Amino acid sequence: MSKRSNKRILQRVKLITIICAIILFIEVCFVLYSIFFKNKESLYFDGINSIINNNSSYVTVGSNNDNDNHYEKAKLTKYSKKKEKVYEKLYNSGYNSAFFGVTFDEESIVAVGSYEKELEDHNNSIRKALLVKYDEAGEVIFSRDFEILDNSKFTSIVKVDDGYLVTGQSVYMNTKVGTKEGGAVLVKYDYDGNMLWYKTYGNSKNAIFNDLSIINDSIYVVGTNDNNLGILCKYDLAGNLIGYSDYKYTDDKGFSGIINVNDKLYISGSTRVGNNLTNAMIAVYDLDCNYQNQVIYNGEGSTRYNKLIVDRDNNIIGIGIKTTNKESSSRTANNVNYDGIIGKYTNDLKEVTVETYGDDRDDYFTDVILVDNSYLVVGYSSYEDGSYLSKFIRYSDALKVLEVDS
Repeated sequence: MSKRSNKRILQRVKLITIICAIILFIEVCFVLYSIFFKNKESLYFDGINSIINNNSSYVTVGSNNDNDNHYEKAKLTKYSKKKEKVYEKLYNSGYNSAFFGVTFDEESIVAVGSYEKELEDHNNSIRKALLVKYDEAGEVIFSRDFEILDNSKFTSIVKVDDGYLVTGQSVYMNTKVGTKEGGAVLVKYDYDGNMLWYKTYGNSKNAIFNDLSIINDSIYVVGTNDNNLGILCKYDLAGNLIGYSDYKYTDDKGFSGIINVNDKLYISGSTRVGNNLTNAMIAVYDLDCNYQNQVIYNGEGSTRYNKLIVDRDNNIIGIGIKTTNKESSSRTANNVNYDGIIGKYTNDLKEVTVETYGDDRDDYFTDVILVDNSYLVVGYSSYEDGSYLSKFIRYSDALKVLEVDS
């Protein structure tokens, strides 16, 4: 064989080798793209944050990302009493959004949350607080947004005789500092969505009001201040602050839920155990914001109660979350597992029972309502493919699981 022929063969071998390397490189890139981008984009999230009910239906609010751009979209869903979906409405204005609270107004429904209104908001991950009123068929009657500082959201809503009272926050982003009024917010709207007044507590860091209760002629709100203390504030019906108390041993979420039982305030949260753990807690205050008593759940890992209701026997039902470390996990890089918890206490804070719900998946309890003689819990759970789906769990009076609907 001539030298020229050998040279041609070597050139062809080199060319084939280069082509194979290019093909292999393309295949590796495609696999990496599928793992880190395509699959990530296709992960589905659908969660419930709050539930209300009347004689004919359940209404839930939350968010999902069931759209081509995979934006989180606030959702309002109406179900029959058999939990058959009547309709689901997504709030499609702006970019990412979510609803956190909801109330009935006769035949109408009013939801509150937050959303990225403009492209600049989306690019900077800044949200405005949002209030949306729907008619009985789920069509928008009006929507209102609210902000004082950069990042704002509404967390809960209560209907009163002349409008709506809404809690939330409006704070600067972490990169900004300032002394402008902001922090936790209490806002009043009339039935047509006109803002009547707003009040702030704290300043521009991270203060927030999470929930409220109206008792006699007073408004009681709970949350956390800029120093991560649980706070209870009392306002008159005109929004004037007339009482205050703080709790120094909670986590950065502070106080998260409040109910009134026999003119006593029962407040949900957690109390710190050392530097890293918390125990779920229910604290009791009188109507002048004076601390009375508390009960602690000494569970495994970190626990907290987020929401409370009272049942027909004046027992206190708390739902929340338990966080534990796992020896190994294929789902979470930090090997943390999240389980729902539900606890039952007499109104003098004697523990009846506390139950944990969960397995290898993450389970989040977000709200609870009384249905006949049972308790209906809502939230969402993770699945093997990394997606999250909404969930209904009905508990008996003895806190035994009766049924689960996803």
